[in-house]
Amino acid sequence: MKPTSTFDLFQISEDHEALREAVRAVAEDKIAPYAAEVDRTASFPTAAYDALVASDFHAPHVPEAYDGVGADAVACAIVVEEVARVCASSSLIPGANKLGSTPLILAGSEELKLKYLRPLANGATTFSYALSEREAGSDTAAMRTRAMADGDDWVLNGQKSWITNAGFSEYYTVLAVTDPDGKRGSNVSAFVVEKSDAGFSFGEKERKLGIKGSPTRELHFDSVRIPGDRIIGEPGEGLKIALRTLDHTRVTVGAQAVGIAQGALDFALDYVKERKQFGKRIADFQGIQFMLADMAMTLEAARHMVYVAAAKSERNDADLSFFSAAAKCYASDVAMQVTTDAVQLLGGYGFTEDFPVERMMRDAKITQIYEGTNQIQRVVMARHLLEMR
Repeated sequence: MKPTSTFDLFQISEDHEALREAVRAVAEDKIAPYAAEVDRTASFPTAAYDALVASDFHAPHVPEAYDGVGADAVACAIVVEEVARVCASSSLIPGANKLGSTPLILAGSEELKLKYLRPLANGATTFSYALSEREAGSDTAAMRTRAMADGDDWVLNGQKSWITNAGFSEYYTVLAVTDPDGKRGSNVSAFVVEKSDAGFSFGEKERKLGIKGSPTRELHFDSVRIPGDRIIGEPGEGLKIALRTLDHTRVTVGAQAVGIAQGALDFALDYVKERKQFGKRIADFQGIQFMLADMAMTLEAARHMVYVAAAKSERNDADLSFFSAAAKCYASDVAMQVTTDAVQLLGGYGFTEDFPVERMMRDAKITQIYEGTNQIQRVVMARHLLEMR
């Protein structure tokens, strides 16, 4: 048998490239024209949502068994990357849908999957993920939200903070302590909460630096009664499910970061080829060329890290935790640097809202923070390395 060449091993498939072209066409035609207005008004990107639903790009990860298209993890990364290239807020539609529903896919009963994944796949709603709390922060096991058993039901009390697409989503995966006296980290369970549940309410929209089109709000639970069949997995398995989820979805954040950075580099390249100073294009100055080279070099490294991590997510490799943390951490740092350099390349224009790079720089910052700060990603990576020895 003829061995596969190294080039074949590292080449994205034709199907994935065709997907990229299709998503890019939708993004440039249906999403990009509204990106600046979505940011300026901090309004949900309805046009983007409608376009993504119409093209089945809003939740491509949902398996075919639940009416989804069953896209693999690399394909999902490409979808998020291409949408983020023109509008980071809009990329949180497929991104947050994957984050919110992955716990069900990993550990939910068949009944739960049928009930909640089908409307998600059909575009009837979005799915949000509720782990973070004001006081707990990165120490997720310190959460204070409680769900106490009451007959066959659970009664939920507490709050969650910084929840993506809160108020717009109909469904929420919520983590809560179900055994206050139990072992820390093994006393948390996961539940599906519906927007219509009595006692469930939302805080005001957060006023944010970036991703302004994606509403971020607190969730408040005041004796919310949850039927017993809405628990995801077994009691006490919630935090384990939550962390497994993040192993898969941090890849999505990395893809979002790559998309933001690519959008900024694309715009900066077009600008420097047109802008003239001292009688020639600024693209002809070596200092500018070195900046562009560094931007493109680190961006390509980040993209390949994300795709490798996505492939590992699809296979559920044993070292996924390391690679997903590394991809998210590196790609988000690259996005912050590339977008900052793009602003610099545009000079005074880059500092104004008339050009998209300042929005991209603001949007890039959150990728270093959510789904675990980059300091936490380094903890995850180091822990994996030390456990290997």
